[in-house]
Amino acid sequence: MKKNKFSSMGRQGGASALTMLVMVLFFGSLLTLVIKLGPAYLDDVTIQEAVESLEGTEGLSSMGPPQIRSLINKRLIVNNVRGFDEKQISVEKNGELVVIKVDYEVRSNLFRNVDAVIHFQHEYEMQGK
Repeated sequence: MKKNKFSSMGRQGGASALTMLVMVLFFGSLLTLVIKLGPAYLDDVTIQEAVESLEGTEGLSSMGPPQIRSLINKRLIVNNVRGFDEKQISVEKNGELVVIKVDYEVRSNLFRNVDAVIHFQHEYEMQGK
């Protein structure tokens, strides 16, 4: 076989140093975002599960707002959610219906003076037994 200058083997090279540097920077910054912001999302899922688990609780509609907040806070402590203030939970009663609103934000330092702010807002309507 005769090799010509248009052979595919002659054109194959690989990634240049600049391409590799850009790829490392991109994936490094993506990994940093996941490491810094991931725990806030995991805590939010835990908070949602703690509030949703109140559905069907015995005597929920007869409890006052401070008692319901305390019940949620105990569940969050058991699930190791730190830095969440129970004042960010508002509880309103409408007859037998209990409306629970969770509205909070998490600030996370990414690097130097750059912060990320994540805002979470949930609303639940539930009744006890």
